[in-house]
Amino acid sequence: MRTNKLLGKIALVTGASRGNGKGIAIGLAEAGATVYVTGRTMNQGDSKNGLPGGLQQTEEEIRQQGGICIAVRCDHTNDSEVKKVFEQIEQDQNRLDILVNNVWGGYETLFNEKGEYVWEYPFWEQLSSQWDSMFAAGVRAHWIASRLAAKIMVTQQSGLIVNISHWAGQKYSGNVCYGVSKAATDRLTADTSHDLQPYQVAVVSLYPGLVRTERVMRAAEYLDLSNSESPQFLGKVVAALTSDPTIMEKSGKVLVAAQLAMDYGITDIDGKQPRPLTLDQA
Repeated sequence: MRTNKLLGKIALVTGASRGNGKGIAIGLAEAGATVYVTGRTMNQGDSKNGLPGGLQQTEEEIRQQGGICIAVRCDHTNDSEVKKVFEQIEQDQNRLDILVNNVWGGYETLFNEKGEYVWEYPFWEQLSSQWDSMFAAGVRAHWIASRLAAKIMVTQQSGLIVNISHWAGQKYSGNVCYGVSKAATDRLTADTSHDLQPYQVAVVSLYPGLVRTERVMRAAEYLDLSNSESPQFLGKVVAALTSDPTIMEKSGKVLVAAQLAMDYGITDIDGKQPRPLTLDQA
């Protein structure tokens, strides 16, 4: 259901070809924001991992629902391409209100060259490329985008940066590289929020639950989806967070999407209320 709560707001969602990013982009557009979406896969079928979806599909779905979406192909490990995205937004809109750092390359090393599932192997048996992908297309990508967004938001004295993170930043979750990268993301949130506080720019880490992304649904028969969330659920939460008048009080903190949904009175698209997890349950 479309609203106008974010009418006139400009958002950028990175890694929005599918999954969480697409769901967040849809949620922001439904709330009235003009949404720019980035990623490496422009057209469905271009993805190297065989997953469905592409930026043009995200853009078209939002436009069919009456929203405004601009798709821009961008490899977030390429600084010059990232810079051009922000230059385009500044030229087109002269402002940026919301940045969602969702882009993530860490799942590209789930399997080794033999086709073996290596995610839960001990760290000394992991490829060094796993570390590289999680930091280059994860933490560093978030850092670069945050720097460029901050320069715009500081000037306008307002804005929100959302870093998509995970409980693995606080507890062991089966993969050392993953845990270290998510802990770094949460630290990025805490420290950038400190520098941005005087300028009324908020930064938060957001923890989704088990989200029914295209990748997750590939393995649905092996998973308990009873407390799972749709990607659009996360979008509804981010949209509500963006319009929260107390957002500066939340800046620098880790927030759980399902708990925010309960606080804001949000249910998933199927009417269910996902249960927020705690550190012990995660």
